[in-house]
Amino acid sequence: MLRLTKKADYGLMALKYLSEHADEASLSAKDIAEAYHIPPQLLAKILQRLAKVGILRSHAGMNGGYSLLKAAREISAFEVIHAIDGPLFITSCGLSHSGCDLTDSCTIKEPLARVNDSISGLLRSISIADLAGSSTEVTVRRNPGQELVTIQL
Repeated sequence: MLRLTKKADYGLMALKYLSEHADEASLSAKDIAEAYHIPPQLLAKILQRLAKVGILRSHAGMNGGYSLLKAAREISAFEVIHAIDGPLFITSCGLSHSGCDLTDSCTIKEPLARVNDSISGLLRSISIADLAGSSTEVTVRRNPGQELVTIQL
């Protein structure tokens, strides 16, 4: 089963919270952690990472904290997950050919790579604004002529 890490979950939750409170200059990691019952030190590290890669703006000082660096609709779930966890692979072989005795005879690597690409595409189509909206539908067309995939958030 494909699952997001807790860090990715917490990062997405924090960005959702920041987008819902965009009218505030900044929010501290502690404020966000308390809202969702997330370990504050872990969330602080996640937010620092997101600031480092340019998703969040960090504000220093007495009333410091974090705010979105760009509009919530311009930040994809994929971008956040990739910043926190690195590349998304549904199989252990990923892009590497080393370490697998079956590389020459493997018949599922390419089909699973297409599944991986589809999942990545879907995550790229979901924005933080979509996560913050109530009852949002996201529709993805993988390629012209292929069926649509609609997900209710």
